[in-house]
Amino acid sequence: MNKNTSPWYKKIGWLILIWCASIAALAVVSLLLRAAMRLAGLQTP
Repeated sequence: MNKNTSPWYKKIGWLILIWCASIAALAVVSLLLRAAMRLAGLQTP
């Protein structure tokens, strides 16, 4: 076994961290788009 490999739980941890960061980034973009549309007068009833 190679000594440079990290344990599986660290790999899964990084995967979950990157996934959560991407979801958070999508949420921020969505909120910014909604705010811009509201300022432009495009509001749903």
